[in-house]
Amino acid sequence: MRLPGTRYQEHGWEQVRKLLGQCSLQVFKQAAAGQLLAGGAEPLLDWYTEAVSAGLRRARGARADAAGNSYGESVAELALSLLYELQAQPGYWDSFVAALERAGAFWLDAGADGILRKKVNDMYAGLRDKVDSDGYQVASGRACSPNKIYTYRMLDTAYHEIAALFAGWHQHGEQVAAILGRPLQGVPIETRQMKSVAGCKPEWVIRWSETLERFGGAPGPLHTRSKRFASLKNNPATIGAMLAEIGDYEELSANLDGADDWQGDAGEATLWLEDYWRVMGEPEPDGAEDRILAAEPEEFEAAPEEDEPAPPEAAASPERAARDEAAAAGVSLPLRYIELAGAAQDAGSWALRMLKEESLPIRLAVYQKILGGADDTYPDAWRDPATGALPTLQQLAALERISMPTLRKRRNQAIARLQAANVAENAATNSRRTM
Repeated sequence: MRLPGTRYQEHGWEQVRKLLGQCSLQVFKQAAAGQLLAGGAEPLLDWYTEAVSAGLRRARGARADAAGNSYGESVAELALSLLYELQAQPGYWDSFVAALERAGAFWLDAGADGILRKKVNDMYAGLRDKVDSDGYQVASGRACSPNKIYTYRMLDTAYHEIAALFAGWHQHGEQVAAILGRPLQGVPIETRQMKSVAGCKPEWVIRWSETLERFGGAPGPLHTRSKRFASLKNNPATIGAMLAEIGDYEELSANLDGADDWQGDAGEATLWLEDYWRVMGEPEPDGAEDRILAAEPEEFEAAPEEDEPAPPEAAASPERAARDEAAAAGVSLPLRYIELAGAAQDAGSWALRMLKEESLPIRLAVYQKILGGADDTYPDAWRDPATGALPTLQQLAALERISMPTLRKRRNQAIARLQAANVAENAATNSRRTM
């Protein structure tokens, strides 16, 4: 299932879940997690994150390298990104540790691995829907809770199961008739008309859920004692709207799969630079992009004094430096990438002064959006040795330990501040010139 801003709702999630579970089990076995819990000490989240990230970096093979979603992210990349999201939302970790403590001395049981894997799966399943609901809200501008993401997924699953029943209507004639609400007389035309999730009627979903206990032995999702989907059972309009949204976005994103994202970014960067030079009231010289990364003319404010606080990454603690190295290694960048790339920045750069409160990954995302990934003005320390260009948004998001939708949001906010600063600088300059 595809929805705007989501990354973990597609076919690759099962492999992401299994990879995270596998690495988590290895970490807890090596560290004697049972003894830690028995001694009353909760495993530190930083310790867990670093240990599992090391395991994910070592992970190779069909599972780790498989496509995790339709946007080009591998299973290993998605697993590592979700692991870092756990640090940003530690409440899921706290709930996981509390669940382990409530389970008692489970590590003494023969099924200890299964219990631990189940609780790890539960932790990441909840975090997955929170991350994707946040991404959906950023991308669509509409409110969305983790529970609503879960509901979208249930409806998408219902569509696929109904489609499978329609395809095998010979073997499931009685159930198909119950779903359609009429006796079958020959080949039901609906089996040929429903070509996508958008063509699935909400009444079919309600009747499908109703038939599951009779034909499958267990109540359907709309007919259990749980109140999670109770409101949908008598609300076909809501079901229809959600099914249509899934179908519309899947059709749109499928049409865009063949397009190159960089072309849109390049066009936006060109328009931004043209506007920049128009606002500055100057003709565009050769190598105009250099002005953004190099020191600006005297008409701008002087560069900050040497005792002005350095960008956040320059004064990182040993613990932060270790996490930065782990993040860099997780996306195949040099271990000291953040430290070296931060030191390579031109302290007199106007853009750096405007974005000094932003972290290095956010600033690089801004430059990548404005100038493209492979600009001649970039210091070598900024480049990914494997490509000779700036790190991708996926890599930068992992370095920042946030999701890609969050990275894009912060990048766009930073660009908006640059544009506003340009206007303010120009107004101030014109004012001085007319005095």
